[in-house]
Amino acid sequence: MSTPGPGQFPPPTGPGPSAQRQPPAPQYAQPPAGQSQSPGQSVGPVGHAGAKVAVTEKHAWQVSGFLALAVSLVLFLFAAIELILAISNGSEDKSVAGNVALCIIAFILGLLLARPLIIIQPGQARVIQFFGRYVGTARRTGLTWVMPLTTRRPVSIKVHNFETSALKVNDADGNPVDVAAIVVWQVADTAKATFAVEDYGSFVAVQAESAVRHVATTHPYDDPTGSGTSLRGSTDLVSAELAREVATRVYVAGVQIVEVRISHLAYSSEIAQAMLQRQQASAIVAARERIVEGAVGMVEMAVNRLEANSVVTMDNERKSAMVSNLLVVLCGDQKATPVVNTGTSVI
Repeated sequence: MSTPGPGQFPPPTGPGPSAQRQPPAPQYAQPPAGQSQSPGQSVGPVGHAGAKVAVTEKHAWQVSGFLALAVSLVLFLFAAIELILAISNGSEDKSVAGNVALCIIAFILGLLLARPLIIIQPGQARVIQFFGRYVGTARRTGLTWVMPLTTRRPVSIKVHNFETSALKVNDADGNPVDVAAIVVWQVADTAKATFAVEDYGSFVAVQAESAVRHVATTHPYDDPTGSGTSLRGSTDLVSAELAREVATRVYVAGVQIVEVRISHLAYSSEIAQAMLQRQQASAIVAARERIVEGAVGMVEMAVNRLEANSVVTMDNERKSAMVSNLLVVLCGDQKATPVVNTGTSVI
């Protein structure tokens, strides 16, 4: 299997169409069962199959621009010399017409060699068109020379990132939450980014917000059991799912998703106070369970130690009273006031 060239990345899910393979036939929507298509009703491709543009990035022919620059300078110099000779010879010399013709030819050739000279900065590429036809993408940086009579459109292949706005959506439990995400992306196929969508930057932003909404509605904000996937407790899993969702949506634009992370997650303001009380109640219940569990263990240890060391002999009634008093002291919210029993007095 051949290694993909620069700018050619596999799709996020499954193998993508190669440059040599014909694009798959689009899937067309069919009318529901039992219904016939009405006259004039158009049935077209549905989903990403209807939005694909049959263009894939390929390498453009380009050579080092220093040689072309040197040749064009020589031609301009030759044209200047011929022009000087034509002026110095005067209008009566028969060689003036030849000098002027050579000057014009050398100047035109110099222009043809100088116009295709471009400087490509690191992190940029040039999409080249020849009279509207896509002929390739120039990615080699520095001074380069491409095909004459072409247009060169710059495309940034740097890594971009942006943060979506705080979106209010309902989670899987129906609770309104505010969620935002940071999307890191890069143009992988300059041809698709240029010709498949109108503005790939805004396209990525809109599709990212759509993916964040979709993923947020499929998971609850929090999972009390801890066994399921939640937006708050399963950050890595949710981020990976977000990245796959966004990558699937923007693949048609030739964009590769590097990373997607949730940057803001909170209950909406209308239920934030109620959810805070719920979380506080859950924390109090969990703390009480821990306190009771420890208190029972301490009481059991105290009773067993007293009986094992024969410190005191107690019947069941006195054991029950002791256990009750110890549990009240250990599980109470406030500090207990000790009462010392000094015995009974005889009058």
